[in-house]
This record gives sequence, structure tokens and C-alpha cells, in this order.
Amino acid sequence: MTRSVQALAYSRASALETSGAGGQLLGLETAGGLTPRGAEAHPRFFTGFLTSPSIAARGLLAVADVASARYYRQTPASSLDPVVTGNGDRLRFESFSGCCGVYARLDVLREGLDGGGTDHGTTNVDINHPLREALSRITADDPLHLRVGPEEMAVTTTDGPLVEKKVPLPDRWLRGFAEAQVVSAGFDLRAELPADEAVRFLRSLPRTSGNASRAARWVVPAGRTLRPTTRPVAGAVCLPGPERLAALQRVLRHAAALRVYGPVADGTASASAWEVVLPGMRLTLTLSPEASRGFSGEGGVLEALATDDAASDAELVSVLLAWEPRIEPADLAEQAGLTVERVRAALTRLGTAGRVGYDLADAAYFHRELPYDARRAERHNPRLVAARELAGAGAVVIDGATALVSSGERRYQVRDGQGNLSCTCQWWADYRGRRGPCKHALAVRMVRRGAAVTGGAR
Repeated sequence: MTRSVQALAYSRASALETSGAGGQLLGLETAGGLTPRGAEAHPRFFTGFLTSPSIAARGLLAVADVASARYYRQTPASSLDPVVTGNGDRLRFESFSGCCGVYARLDVLREGLDGGGTDHGTTNVDINHPLREALSRITADDPLHLRVGPEEMAVTTTDGPLVEKKVPLPDRWLRGFAEAQVVSAGFDLRAELPADEAVRFLRSLPRTSGNASRAARWVVPAGRTLRPTTRPVAGAVCLPGPERLAALQRVLRHAAALRVYGPVADGTASASAWEVVLPGMRLTLTLSPEASRGFSGEGGVLEALATDDAASDAELVSVLLAWEPRIEPADLAEQAGLTVERVRAALTRLGTAGRVGYDLADAAYFHRELPYDARRAERHNPRLVAARELAGAGAVVIDGATALVSSGERRYQVRDGQGNLSCTCQWWADYRGRRGPCKHALAVRMVRRGAAVTGGAR
């Protein structure tokens, strides 16, 4: 597995301290990240108050829980500090599990912040063990001052950072973090439960894994609640590995509602998202289709990555992004001189590069730049790399709606049925397109569209 080491350098450790003006100060320290002014070693996004301190503390702990968790083959793992994005009217705290199967985000909205707007940009934020212990002790909503970034008069020394963390960063983890956004863009709201039913339903779920919880299960809306079902009937939502929702227990007592998002049920296990509505905040967990199957292997966006148009369009669209909390494709299309369809394809590509996230409640992408090279994972995507090699080696021979692809000592037949490619390989036989196209179909797409097949993704 290809991996690198991510070095996170903080000027000091994040801490919860007594404030001189009374109450407490939650100082969240930032590492290097991008802002409208360019790269900054320690960007500063917000200073003010949290309107619901105890709830925000529990939400941050839930995000940290996911960052340090492996829900499949539970082994000790390094934890990468959450990512924070300032979008002008809100703060977003994101994390991704070590097993690549759970994405978490806490959105602290305008009404959850008291102190003006937030600055713009994305960085990592230090959530250390002493801070987690301190956050867990916050029980009352006494005044809590929040500072995201260094103090106004922070002193920079020539001795380098005081706190440095080095964490392994596998390509699979990078791809999963980025692709979870693109998967979410295909979801619709399937159910919304009021507070009492949300608490009852979530508390009824198992908190530990077992053979029963590993199997795909579904729930279907029934009045004000959700009813378990043994098969994906109309309107059903897949609940894969329900114990992976355990982090939501942190905020249940404060829940105003539970919203459930997912794709149209097609009889197979699928990803889903579970959003707890809180006062001035939203906490969302997105689950991969199976506990043993992370987001990085889904491959549903590979066709967008394989085209030249999406690559050049993405570069153009990326210049027009302005750290907006809601990206409107129609507005971008007008500014870029592209069709809305091409802008959506460009956003898909930007999503796989970690340059936009997706907000289910707003049904819109938002601008953020992950503080590490997620595009590296795109360039090394195994199927994409293999497809480029096949197309570049002249292994694809097209004859009308049919193509022959020579791979090793075998030849595979790829058929085009109204834009949907099928293949005679084992991958197609196993998944029937449910996990994206095989390398042979991708190679055919590249040759048909005249995509650049030498070198890496642009």
C-alpha cells in the first residue's frame, strides 16, 4: 500500500483554560493550511463564543472518536487530527476513520457562533488526549470562548514548532476521505425522525460488532420512526454496520431530529448518511456500504477522472471557488462559460481531489482544500493507472459498439449498451458496475474520448 507521512506542526497544544474575563477559553491550535491569502503555517479562523458550549464539546469529541477509530479489524491505529474549514458563516470539523469506512463532520452554523463571521480556509486542528478529557468534563453551558488559530499576539520563535505529530497517510485513506463527498452527492433525504424517536431508534442499535451487524440490513420509514426490514423494499435505506453510529451517542440527549440520507435502494448494500440536528449545529456520520469495505474502493467517480474535459474544466472551476459555504453550479457555469452538466462533472473531479466537500442538509458542495495532497491518491488509483497503461499500450481495439482489450495473456470484450459499458472480466461478473467500471471499460472510455493516456492525471 502506498503511503506517506503527514507532519502536523502546531505552535502549541490545544487546551481548555480558565479565561481572564471569566468562564473558559477553548483554544484550538492549527497547523499548515490554505486560505485566500495562500498557504499559512497557523491560520486563524475564529474568535468568539459558542452559544451551546456543552453540545459543541460533545460534537467535537464525536468527530475525534471517528478519527481515532477502526471499525473493522480493530487494531491500534494512529489518529490524524480533524480538519477544520472556515466558510465565512460557519466552521466545519471533519474526520475519517482509520478503516476508511466512516466519515464524520460537525457543522457549527452561524447561530452556533457568537462573535462575528469566520475567516476562510482549511487546516488541521489539534485535538489531543488532555483536551479530550477536558472537553468531556464540560457539562453546563457556562460562557465558553472559542479561538480557532493562534492568539492575536502569538509569538513565533526561531526554534520551530513546539508540538509536532507525524502520522502515516495511506493513499487508500486519502482516496476514501475525498470520495466520501462524491458518494454523498448522490444521496437524497429518505427520512426525518423527531427528537424522541431519534433517541429511541439510535439507542436500540448494537454498539459492538458481530456477525449479525456485519451483514447488510435496511430500515424503512414508518410513521415517525424507522422500522427494520430484511430486504431493500421501496424507500428503504441501508444501515451497514450499525455499531459504526456509536459516535452519535455523544450528542443524543441534545438531538432535535435525525435525518437519514441514501441512494435509491437497488437490492445491494449501499452507503448512507445519518445527521443529528442540534441547536446551532449538525453532526453527520456517513457509512460505507459494508464495515469491511471502505470508500476508497467504490470507483463510482473513475469515469469522470478519465476524461480530458473534466480535468481542464476542474482547473477552470477551481479558480472561481471562493471558500463559499454553498456552491451553486448554475452560477459557476455562467462565470466559466460551461454548461451546468460540465460544471457538475468538474465538481466531481474536485471532490475526489479533496477540494470540495458535500453538505447533505444544503444539498450543495462547499469549498475546502484538504491540508494534504489528496490528488496524489487520485494519480495512483490502481484501476485508473492500469486503464491508462492499457490505452497507452494500444491494447484497445474498437469495432463499433464492441471493443477488445488485451490484458496480459487474455482478451476481454467490452460492449457499449446505450452508454453503459459491460465487460467479460471477473470484476464485471462480481459487481456488475456497482463499484464503478473495470480497468478494461475505463481504457475503452479513454480511447473513445481521445483522453490523454500518458503520464499522470492532470
